[in-house]
Amino acid sequence: MLTGIHILLTYQCTNECEHCFLHCGPGRSGTFTLEKLRRLIADIGNLPSVRTVYFEGGEAFLFYPILLEGLHLVRAAGLDAGIVTNGYWASSLDDAIHWLRPILEAGIADFSVSDDEFHRHDQHDRRAETAYQAATRLGMPCDKICIEAPGLAAPDISCKGKPVIGGGVRFRGRAAEKLTADLPLRPRRQLTSCPYEDLLNPERVHVDAYGNVHLCQGLSIGNMWAAPLSELLREYDGNKHPITGPLIRGGPAQLVQEFGLELETAVDECHLCYGARKALLDKFPQYLAPPELYGLQAANSSAAPSC
Repeated sequence: MLTGIHILLTYQCTNECEHCFLHCGPGRSGTFTLEKLRRLIADIGNLPSVRTVYFEGGEAFLFYPILLEGLHLVRAAGLDAGIVTNGYWASSLDDAIHWLRPILEAGIADFSVSDDEFHRHDQHDRRAETAYQAATRLGMPCDKICIEAPGLAAPDISCKGKPVIGGGVRFRGRAAEKLTADLPLRPRRQLTSCPYEDLLNPERVHVDAYGNVHLCQGLSIGNMWAAPLSELLREYDGNKHPITGPLIRGGPAQLVQEFGLELETAVDECHLCYGARKALLDKFPQYLAPPELYGLQAANSSAAPSC
């Protein structure tokens, strides 16, 4: 049962992290307007199982007035609100407290700061830590998101007899293209499930300003500007969706097999799934969207058909 909506407030970001599965960066577009945000949150009211709305990006703080108004709208709807940020704005503890006080007053249930080597400009960059300290001083519920560079885990760490690829990176988006070169590959026949998403009964979806409703970033069930989000979710049948159907039946390996793709090895399930989806972009542009999430120039980021 769906309990969370994650709003990709913008694809624009201060960084172009190599692990980013959204291909975010300073030059990206795709930002919610207040009108679209109000429309979305009003429709979330038609989904009684949803309890939490997260604001993410890209970097949501780049559009601080929209973010703050979004928090007010979410709280007025009786929902919990969360934010994910890289803390770029926390140039000092005093400054960070002033940034966060209005957010605290609006009401927030979770505040997460990305703090790792991917997000720091250099070894002296402590803005994420400063943002975390400011949130802690204000008494906000907060935590850190820390991703390590990928690599083969220690020999004694395994899952079902297979070595674990460490680091917490999921190999899709920019990570699939930037971080897999020196990692060991597994045969397709081993990659027969989706380890991260319940594609039959999703607990949360991501939505972007183009209208895409993501089960997994870049895997959409339709466009919420063409049909209401609540309607898309009620009508979604994972077994009938052209991409999730094969994934449910046999993971990325089944997706590759059913469409006759020439992909034989991958680092893990995400890596194979991303490669297969990228190969199918021209065939299913309405479900594999927006194209920027696959490192391509947008042709039409507002494709409308739903499933």
